Order: sequence, then structure tokens, then C-alpha cells
Amino acid sequence: MLDKAVSVLDCFLEIGGPYRLMELARRTGLTKTTVHRLSADLVRLGLLERSGETYHLGGKLFELGTLVPRRLDLREAALPFLQDLFEATRETVHFGIRENHEVVYLERIHGHDVLRLPSRVGGRLPLSCTAVGKALLAFAGPELLDEVLQTPLSCLTPHSLTDPARLRVEIEQAQVSGLAYETQEAALDVSCIAAPVFAGGGTAVAALSVAVPAARYHPARLAPAVRTAALGLSRVLRSAT
Repeated sequence: MLDKAVSVLDCFLEIGGPYRLMELARRTGLTKTTVHRLSADLVRLGLLERSGETYHLGGKLFELGTLVPRRLDLREAALPFLQDLFEATRETVHFGIRENHEVVYLERIHGHDVLRLPSRVGGRLPLSCTAVGKALLAFAGPELLDEVLQTPLSCLTPHSLTDPARLRVEIEQAQVSGLAYETQEAALDVSCIAAPVFAGGGTAVAALSVAVPAARYHPARLAPAVRTAALGLSRVLRSAT
């Protein structure tokens, strides 16, 4: 039953809901009766909340999620550098880590001019469609890159890279320059530049980025600020190990 309960919670990973009971049953492949019983238990435990006919994630999950040690430590160490990057660019800033073939976003800072982006704190996106993901992929070892290139590449917009050869070239360029780029591949009219963050060794533990409207996308202007923030955070993380 625990596996089934987790499968209900997993339905919310993609967009966070809310979902009706029938939608949860369809997504999990479980019967409506089973999902109804599990959802009632999850609501009672504070892991889900019900509003009318729909369910969304409960506050208990947020409380628990903020206490995950690795993510909490990374986010707290990163915040001053993310804030500095935002002040330097006045553009949307992201900070994320890798889990399997996806980016998990630990922080996002934006001003009053909120871009229409698929990213959200706690949300996931494919490595291949985001600058943060490409920066992580470039410094995660050749085995992971081969794994990603051997699977169908995600397509979030018409500009998303679905050709493995083109993605490999971009990753190799990121390995040389220390910067990864994304041009309207995760969201239309938005482009991004990212840099990896290291805590020791050559494997990135996280990456940070700046996302801007395509009309204001000037990599030569943004790159120094992104690189400076990533290097500063890397120095702090290295000194703490």
C-alpha cells in the first residue's frame, strides 16, 4: 500500500496538480476506489489537501522537503550568490541539482516581471532542455551523457534539441567554456545561460543560471556575472568540505 500511496504523490511531480480523483486514477493505473481510499488517508496525514473535487499537495510535504539535509545546505550556501546574481542582472535566477536525467530546482528568484517558465521550486525538467541541465550534464561524467543521448530527447518547444549529435556538440562546448546555453528550448521567447557549481573534484553538484526574454539575451553581458556567482559558490563549498 505504501508503494501505491507514493504513486499517487508522484502524480504531482510534473506540474503540481491539482487533480480530480478520476485523473489520479488514470495517472496511477489504480482503481478509483483504491485511489479514493489512499487519497483520504493522505489528506488525513497532511500529505494531500482537498479543495472541493480536487486534490493538491499538502503542507506537510513542504515542511519535510525543506529539511532534506543536502538540498537545505546547498540552498542556504547558494542564496547569497543567487541574490548577488539577481542584483547584477535584474533577471530571473535559477539554482538546481541533478537527479537521474532531470534538473530539480532548489531556488528561483525573480522580480516583478515574471517570465512564463515551466520551472518552479521543487519542480523537475529534462537535463537536455535547460541551461542548468546542460551545465550539470557537461560535468557529470561521460557515462551519463551517453545514457541521455541513447534515450529519446525531450521536446518542450520547437527549439528543443532532439538531435543527439547537436546536443553532444553543445555539451562538449560547455565542458570547454564552463558555460551552458539554452535558446528558447524550455519556453518560447526565453533564453538562458548557466554555469556549474563544484564542491571538489570535477563533478558538478549543482548549477545556477540567468533566464531572460529572448529580446534581452546578450550572452557576452550575462556570462561574467553567471561565471562569478558559480565560482564564488564553488569556493565556499570547497572550503566547507
